[in-house]
Amino acid sequence: MKIHELITTTEDLSELCARLAKSEFVAVDTEFMRENTYWPELCLVQIANTEEAAAIDPMADGIDLTPLLDLMCNNEDVLKVFHAGGQDVEIIVNMTGKTPHPIFDTQIAMMAISQSEQIGYANLVEAWMGLTIDKGARFTDWSRRPLTDRQIEYAIGDVTHLATIFPRILKKLIKTGRGVWLDAEMEKLADPSNYLTDPGAAWKRIRQSGRNPQVLGRMKALAAWRESEAQHKNIPRGRIMRDETLADIASHPPKSQGDLAKVRGLSAAWKDNDIGKRLMKVLADAEPLPKDEMPDKAVRGAPLGKEGALVADLLKLLLKIRAREIDVAARLLTRAEEMEALAAGVRDLPVLKGWRFDVFGKDALDLVEGKLAFAVEKGRLKMTHIDDVATPVPDAPDTLAAE
Repeated sequence: MKIHELITTTEDLSELCARLAKSEFVAVDTEFMRENTYWPELCLVQIANTEEAAAIDPMADGIDLTPLLDLMCNNEDVLKVFHAGGQDVEIIVNMTGKTPHPIFDTQIAMMAISQSEQIGYANLVEAWMGLTIDKGARFTDWSRRPLTDRQIEYAIGDVTHLATIFPRILKKLIKTGRGVWLDAEMEKLADPSNYLTDPGAAWKRIRQSGRNPQVLGRMKALAAWRESEAQHKNIPRGRIMRDETLADIASHPPKSQGDLAKVRGLSAAWKDNDIGKRLMKVLADAEPLPKDEMPDKAVRGAPLGKEGALVADLLKLLLKIRAREIDVAARLLTRAEEMEALAAGVRDLPVLKGWRFDVFGKDALDLVEGKLAFAVEKGRLKMTHIDDVATPVPDAPDTLAAE
């Protein structure tokens, strides 16, 4: 594979992208910094096919990334391959409003062909290629210039190995027939709405205690205001105000701006500065959260009851057994909260639809309805339907039914 010098001009970038546009796929990775900013700062882009690879410097003077962004977002003939690419995709969405498409994520794909839940890139390379990656440059400051040869070599390795591994993963997916399982997951990855921040929905990420409409209304207003402030100043939202402080103010709003000096987590200067004044106005204008926006009551915990909790535990055991049997990550089939909802009587669930129902949901439903049992055979747990369990004989496996 040919490794190019660091690309720093629009001309070299255009020529590279013109060649890559003829590929079936390109492996893509980015290096960025976001510790001190709201928007991630793109510092390097690495891209490769099976024949060539290059690192692109988006911080180079005068470089225009349009050829690269066109390849990513406007070329439907080239598959864009990432590994754990959520943050890489977010950067492209911030720049263009679009996601790379079509898209493939090898971390997600590994869930369909192994029991790896969130395999890291280093472990992926070791598993498929038997190579150990040098992690020495992992925590480098990618915004500093000039970049060293070691940094560039490390960064390009993220796509050269990926370009080699992806066809092997694809071959195994085709062999197992599980490619269709990933269609919905990849489309979810390609949905721009997953990456665009709506200040009006920011409050949903904050841990809530209780369902008081007045408190939640203030929380919604404060979270939206904090998001806008952080975006405008391009600093992390936590630098404006931490979640715990925001929730505390929503629950116990200060009566005057002077009281802000007593709020833990806020600077005393807020009692008479402009940002404190803006916060007080947000509180004054906040309205109770409308009924149709109220969060659902939690399904977890007490609503299950003791018996329901036991059934949920059996479902989780069933999930472990099935994941082991078919060599798939349990997380791809369902989540713990979904198992608890199923045990609590909820039936409108993803696990009871499509391929998930065929692979796991049908047995999960049978377990809840008392039609499935666990059996111990030669020291290993397995599943068996009640109708298939024969009259016990001395050599028969011990069976535990979920009733």
